[in-house]
Amino acid sequence: MDLIKEVRQFLKDNRLDYLLVNSTNEFLVEYADLRENSRYLLTNFSGSTGDALISQKNIFLFVDGRYYEQADLEVDKNLVTVVKMKLGESLPLLLTKKIQSNKTLAMVAKKNPQGRYEILKNAFDKKNVKIRLLNSDPIIDLLNDSFGEPFEKKYKIEQIGTDITGICADEKLRLISQDLKENEAILVTNLEEISYLCNLRDFSTEYSSKIEAKCLVKKEFAVLFPSGTVKDIGGNFEVLELKDFEKYIKNSKDINTFFVDKTSINAYDYGILGEKTSFLPKNKLKTMKSLKTPSEIEHYKKCFEKTDKAILATREFIEQNDNISEYDITQNLKENFLKFGAKSLSFKSIVAKDKNSALAHYSKSSKTEVLKDGSLVLIDCGAYYKGGYATDCTRVFVKGTPTALQKKVYTVVLKGFLKAFNKKITPKTTGFALDRAARKVLDAHKPAGFEFSHSLGHGIGISVHESPPSLAFSPTAKTPLKPNMCFTIEPGLYKKTFGGVRLENSCYLEEENEKLIIKSFSNMCFEEKLIDFNFLTQTEKKVLKYFEVK
Repeated sequence: MDLIKEVRQFLKDNRLDYLLVNSTNEFLVEYADLRENSRYLLTNFSGSTGDALISQKNIFLFVDGRYYEQADLEVDKNLVTVVKMKLGESLPLLLTKKIQSNKTLAMVAKKNPQGRYEILKNAFDKKNVKIRLLNSDPIIDLLNDSFGEPFEKKYKIEQIGTDITGICADEKLRLISQDLKENEAILVTNLEEISYLCNLRDFSTEYSSKIEAKCLVKKEFAVLFPSGTVKDIGGNFEVLELKDFEKYIKNSKDINTFFVDKTSINAYDYGILGEKTSFLPKNKLKTMKSLKTPSEIEHYKKCFEKTDKAILATREFIEQNDNISEYDITQNLKENFLKFGAKSLSFKSIVAKDKNSALAHYSKSSKTEVLKDGSLVLIDCGAYYKGGYATDCTRVFVKGTPTALQKKVYTVVLKGFLKAFNKKITPKTTGFALDRAARKVLDAHKPAGFEFSHSLGHGIGISVHESPPSLAFSPTAKTPLKPNMCFTIEPGLYKKTFGGVRLENSCYLEEENEKLIIKSFSNMCFEEKLIDFNFLTQTEKKVLKYFEVK
């Protein structure tokens, strides 16, 4: 079928001018299966984030700096216009520029957070643009009509012990519900928060350990509505089925107020609650999740020891073998992760040689891209182990002898990493400050034509991208970092005709002798032959000794 033609006919039949096409599913996850990723099905762009807008005349694909090159390569430019979002630009702002006045925009209620819907509604009121929420996704509906029933998911949910989590589900529930009144409840729809609260993981979906569920937290107990079978959580949890969720909510006459987080509840579920909704002023669960327990920190250290071993083994594979391709390295890397105990990868590994490494989220891993003498190869990878916490690490290697420019770029990026890693931390230090410190170094020393086109880092946990914290040149990163927060530091420099260098360590903030110190989970080596030691200061050399250098 001609999907674009069918979607445009749908717009015409329903008197709609635009349709916002999302990359996520009803749980608003980052890594949705491509079979339920409507944006991918429409445009062929396979990146983890980025939405599209279709009208009778245009298809706009909105991507951030990580995906500029990938989007250009994957879409048919005769059909799709790639809109490259700059740092700090938001999708709602760009949509208000693209959508004409006095028109109607359709949004799929289950695939858009309520917060985004409200922002767009307020913005479009000035242009007399009406928003119509759809109860189902027309793209998925059209494809199901053509090819049959949607794919069936299989679930494998596991309970995680307190030897890893450090705290049981009943105690977590007590901490977040203790201020609730008898007629109040919190509806939790963020999958990371639910998985954290219930100490449950599901390893059935690639690149994820989150369970698919919704959870209603009351004063004395919680009700979990999972996809899949859950045997036991705790004495204060009741387990029903996901299909029972809507009916249960509508029959909850004893609840007068449902507290929700508008950034993580989809507009459909928000609508079910009706006038009983109230903004959650302080998301205790999100804060608790971001502050890892000592047990979680110790478990994470073991996970990164295994991750380091896997990457080091792949480094040796590159050093010792000739005529190997990106694909060969990707396969070797996956084998090594499994060899050292991984249950699955935490995201699709990036293995990019030479110019391909300019694509921050390159995902092809080509069989024809073969390493030659002097080839630079960037590897960004991670895995899930028993506890279901994501690891994340990026290293750059060179086959044979590096060029002067390769050493220059690598060393500048390393200086940026060391600057952020060694920054003096106070109780007021934010991720914004760390981003600014590293960005200042890169801007001062980067060769001509190279750019640092993404944020410095992100939180890690059950998801490979967790919030809080955030390390970015953005207002969202102006929240102070706290002890036991875990995050990446990953500066990079990229140039289309050269490639890119990104160096990433996953770290945590430790309180030691009344001082706050950034420490690294990973001890994976940096590449000595790519480092210009003459360009490093004595302080940088001292900090570098924290890591192995080979």
